[in-house]
Amino acid sequence: MQDIVQDALDNAEEEQKQMDIELDSDEFGDPRIVIVGCGGAGNNTVNRLYNIGVEGADTVAINTDKQHLKMIEADTKILIGKSLTSGLGAGGDPSMGERATEMAQGTIKEVLGDADLVFVTAGMGGGTGTGAAPVVSEIAKEQGAIVVGMVSTPFNVERARTVKAEEGLERLREQADSIIVLDNNRLLDYVPNLPIGKAFSVMDQIIAETVKGISETITQPSLINLDYADMSTIMNQGGVAVMLVGETQDKNKTDEVVKDAMNHPLLDVDYRGASGGLVHITGGPDLTLKEAEGIADNITERLEASANVIWGARIQEDYKGKVRVMAIMTGVQSAQVLGPTTQKQADRSRASIEGLNDADFDASNHVEDVNSASTSQSRTRSNTDYGAQSDGGRNEVEQQNGVDVIR
Repeated sequence: MQDIVQDALDNAEEEQKQMDIELDSDEFGDPRIVIVGCGGAGNNTVNRLYNIGVEGADTVAINTDKQHLKMIEADTKILIGKSLTSGLGAGGDPSMGERATEMAQGTIKEVLGDADLVFVTAGMGGGTGTGAAPVVSEIAKEQGAIVVGMVSTPFNVERARTVKAEEGLERLREQADSIIVLDNNRLLDYVPNLPIGKAFSVMDQIIAETVKGISETITQPSLINLDYADMSTIMNQGGVAVMLVGETQDKNKTDEVVKDAMNHPLLDVDYRGASGGLVHITGGPDLTLKEAEGIADNITERLEASANVIWGARIQEDYKGKVRVMAIMTGVQSAQVLGPTTQKQADRSRASIEGLNDADFDASNHVEDVNSASTSQSRTRSNTDYGAQSDGGRNEVEQQNGVDVIR
């Protein structure tokens, strides 16, 4: 038995070299990944991603603010709503951002093309990002892509923006397969004494590194591989997701890296009972199989026994002596990210299971839900009628409003 193990060790390096050669060839097609940043915060994330580089992914920046878009670097930049905003932004009005994006849907369809996985990143609570993200997600979804929203929520003190953010999240949930929500209030725990500009850049960096990590997890070779099919299984209709990231150089890697991740969740949500988990571990040549499996097991132990968990591991030379884990738990239930209407519906369903009657609920809440649904249906019909004026491509409205696409 010892001879077999030694032979395997001797051949491992040569096998890895051969695998790398095969992976470098173009014989097999890779999934097309597109990262779309909507509005100011989304554009900032895309700009950071463009500069740090993401293997196998294209970046797209969409904005109503011409001046801000000029400062952004991306593979493709799209200025929308020129006739509505004159390139001056949506003025904090999500309906303006939504309308501007709908008017540019033909251009967006063309840019997204045959994308397999689309990340839509935005800051919730503003005008363009809040209004555009659900529309972009819907377009990508209609074209067959798995859509993952990666959004940040405003500080508690931003009261009006918080209400808009909650409403925007509710609309985004209807269109995206999964949403990962990062709370700006967590910055007060992470970097309370940093200047405000640098503090926000920390959130940009966190979102950028998360998207980069997820993208390269499925486009780059790993020791225990995660591929697009794995990502699709977990993210497809995964609902609200929470992300954890941990890193350690401690000798007790298995416990310490999980402890670091659990102590610094980027969204303060209890993920017990989540329906799925995607775990990726990066370590140096000294990372053992037992350590990797232990990390994956520890970080997912709060999930239900029936939860679908997929994990992978990658070896990188520059990680010698340290280990990093990134975990995404899907199917999380939280009033903070479900939105007001959906939360009432969830409460009603849960109560009915427990044997309560509809009469136990405030009738005004029911009317509000019905009115909300009616308004949503009306908006959908309006959007459909509006789109019927075009041929689904670069329609007349887009030509009149001069959608600018910079590649």
